[in-house]
Amino acid sequence: MPEPISVAFSVDALSPRLTGIGRYCLELGRGLRSAPEIKRVSYFRGAHWLDHPEALLDDDWQLPGGRLRRRFANWRGRVRARGSIVHGPNYFLPAWAETGIVTVHDLSVLLYPETHPLERVKDFERRFQQTLDRASAIITDSETVRQEVVTTLGVRPDQVFAVPLGVPQSPGDGAGYEAILARYDLGPDGYTLCVSTFEPRKRIDRLVEAYEQLSLDLRRAFPLVLAGASGWRNDELNARIDAAEAAGWLKRLDFVPDETRDALYRGARLFVYPSLYEGFGLPPLEAMRQGIPTIIGDAATLIEVTRGAARVADVDDREGFANDLSEALQDEAWRSGTAAAGRRVAEEYTWDACTAGTIAVYQKIAAG
Repeated sequence: MPEPISVAFSVDALSPRLTGIGRYCLELGRGLRSAPEIKRVSYFRGAHWLDHPEALLDDDWQLPGGRLRRRFANWRGRVRARGSIVHGPNYFLPAWAETGIVTVHDLSVLLYPETHPLERVKDFERRFQQTLDRASAIITDSETVRQEVVTTLGVRPDQVFAVPLGVPQSPGDGAGYEAILARYDLGPDGYTLCVSTFEPRKRIDRLVEAYEQLSLDLRRAFPLVLAGASGWRNDELNARIDAAEAAGWLKRLDFVPDETRDALYRGARLFVYPSLYEGFGLPPLEAMRQGIPTIIGDAATLIEVTRGAARVADVDDREGFANDLSEALQDEAWRSGTAAAGRRVAEEYTWDACTAGTIAVYQKIAAG
C-alpha cells in the first residue's frame, strides 16, 4: 500500500463569491483533508499559510492579527510543506515551488484571447509558462481539455490527467425554496434560467437574442432569468438586457449565494448554458442533478460531460436556437425524458470521485 502523502494546497481561489474554480478548490481541499491516503494537507494563499481555509469564505475575513503571529504561521507552513507535493488548483504554481502539480481548467485565454481583457492575456501567458516549466503533472477537468493541453502546449500525454469535477449528490428536499423565489417575483416551474459569469465566451448575448424571438405570451409565461457575477466587455449586452427587463420578460440577478442559486435551479422550467467554450461546465450538471431539462451550446466539453442528456443547440443560428428554446419549454415528452436522463448522468459526477482521482495523480508522481 502506498505511503501516505503530504500536500501543500493553494486556496487562492477561495472567496465569499465562489466561481466554479473556487467551488473546485473548496470541495477538493475538504476531500483531501479527510482522505486516508493523505498524511497532512497544508493550505496556503499567496505567501500566507492557513489552518482553516474555509474562513476565506467570510466577507469579513482578515489575516490573523500581529506581525509576529503571521511570521510564525508562515514559517511553520513552509516547514510543514517540505517534502509535500505542491498543488496549484488554479492554473499556477507559487513562485517558491521548484516543482508541483497544477490544475488547468481550460485554455480559453490562449485559444480565445479576444474574449478576455488584453492585460489578463499578457499576465496569464507570462505566469503560465513559468508554471509549465516547473510542473511535474497537469490535471484537467475533462478529456477534451486534456487533449488540448497535449496538442496546444506540447506537453507529454503521460504528464496530463483528466479528473472530472463533481456536483452535490444530496440536492435536499427543497424546503423553503418557493419563499426564496418569491423575493424575485418568481414561481416554481415559471422561468428559464442561465447561471453564468457575464463574459463574451459565455454567449449570453445569443441567448437574449434568441429568447426575443419567442412569442410574447411564451416570454411572459416563462421569463428569462440571468444570474451571475459581472464580467467584462459587456456594454452592448447590458443595453440589450436593460431593454428586455423594461419589456418585462427578463430578470437579471447579480452573483447569488448558494442557497439562492439552489432555489433558482430547483424552480426553473428550463436551464440554458450557451457557452462557446468550457473546461468542464458545472452549471448544466448542477441543473441536471435537480432534474431540470437543459440546453447547452455546442462546445465540445459540454457535450462530453453531459453525455447526451442535454439538448445541444447551435446558438449562432438565432432562429434555430429560438426553436430549440420554444420546444424545450413546451414539449412535455422531451422534458420528462431529458429530466430523468439528466439526473442519471449528474449522479455519476461526485466530489469523492474527484478527490480519489486527484490522489491517484499524487501517488503516481510520488512513485516517480
